[in-house]
Amino acid sequence: MKLKVTNSISIDSDELEESFVRSGGAGGQNVNKVASAVQLRFDVKGSANLPLMVRENILKNGDARLTKDGVLVIFSDRHRSQELNRRDVRARLFDIIRQAAIVPKKRIATRPTLGSKKKRLDGKTKRGKLKKYRAGKIDLE
Repeated sequence: MKLKVTNSISIDSDELEESFVRSGGAGGQNVNKVASAVQLRFDVKGSANLPLMVRENILKNGDARLTKDGVLVIFSDRHRSQELNRRDVRARLFDIIRQAAIVPKKRIATRPTLGSKKKRLDGKTKRGKLKKYRAGKIDLE
């Protein structure tokens, strides 16, 4: 089954490896019985469905959840329900992929305006005069 991330990117559900573990925290006896925490593993390097640019952006991102082998590991135990944790993990994975798919705008170099140059030079002149008068006695004649 294909999972749609963006209009142009979709991932096969068999590329996602989910494992369920018991989570700590609040929940009463339910915590001791049900494995509600979810750990999702996604092989970024080996994914055939990710465009090359997106794959490279994720790998060079420097995310601490990325292993040396290029596998992204996301863990969630925010909710008491296993299904909510599954949705949370997938949503976080899709957010990472969407962020990597954004192409930054190319910066267009601009030149300072004539007014800003004049203002900068006037400020320098004023500061220089202040320092010059501070240095010695002023002859008021």
